[in-house]
Amino acid sequence: MIVDPIYGSFELEPVLNDLLQSRPVQRLRGVHQGGASYLVNPKWCVTRYEHSVGVMLLVLRMGGSVEEQIAALLHDVSHTAFSHVTDFALRNKEEDYHEQIFKRVIEESEIPKILQNYGYTTEQIFSDFSKWTILEQPSPDLCADRIDYTLRDQYHYFHLNQDEIQTLLESLTVVDGLLCFRTIDAAEKFNSLYYQEVIDFFMDPLNAYGYWKLSIAIALGLKKKILEMNDLLKEDQEIWEILQQSRDPDVRQIMKQIHPHAEVVIDEKNYDFYTKNKIRLIDPMVLQNGEKVRASSISEEVEKLNQTAIERFNRGARIRVVSFNTAK
Repeated sequence: MIVDPIYGSFELEPVLNDLLQSRPVQRLRGVHQGGASYLVNPKWCVTRYEHSVGVMLLVLRMGGSVEEQIAALLHDVSHTAFSHVTDFALRNKEEDYHEQIFKRVIEESEIPKILQNYGYTTEQIFSDFSKWTILEQPSPDLCADRIDYTLRDQYHYFHLNQDEIQTLLESLTVVDGLLCFRTIDAAEKFNSLYYQEVIDFFMDPLNAYGYWKLSIAIALGLKKKILEMNDLLKEDQEIWEILQQSRDPDVRQIMKQIHPHAEVVIDEKNYDFYTKNKIRLIDPMVLQNGEKVRASSISEEVEKLNQTAIERFNRGARIRVVSFNTAK
């Protein structure tokens, strides 16, 4: 039995129970979903483990096969410490470093053996993620991955209540293998929540500040051989301690500036750094007269939200540091 605050209680297949206990999955308990977010605001503390379990349970709830549930549980096992901060440190604009190393992380772990014990193979599960249509879809479609991180962060950070969550979940259905909403009201609600997540939260000035500073520290750590690339597959706290214990004055100075007491503001003219995130859009399918249609084609609200989001992503954010308030 596994219990999740978003989806409730479920009995899992034995293979999933064993995978849950594997080292790669357990490591995700120490990898924060929001990267550096929890360092600048301790309340921003959802982990990749919580998210991975959630995506698996949503796939289960929506009728996905055991194989798709396995793919869902394991889809983030190659995320590095501090999640997408590594992409910033490596200047990877696609934010997909974890995808580049996914196959290696799987093959060098106990996961292939666990799968083999239950009659599955890594090729069967991982050779083509596109066949797991509930789990992953290209933007702007719905998928379990996007739905879970949106609802989970909204529940923990923006006080989305259980009644609202259940109303959205009950409006979800699967048609021709694809997730869609039964009503335009649900689609509009989710669009609003999603953009609050990927714009108001992801691009929050304090959040952006944490990413900026920690990515500099990690990049310096790699350049000065304080960190090796393989170290990035440790947990957040392990990387944090390596950097904090470094004797390098540049790294130590940056580390002192990463804490919850920094003051930062948006300032288009007088700014210290500019950030521009990967464009993330959502335009879910909605059932109308038995047919799937784009929400934006029948909702001015969704169309307006999408246009505003595109403008915000393209504009990015210019942020001024009011005070580092350097930690001791």
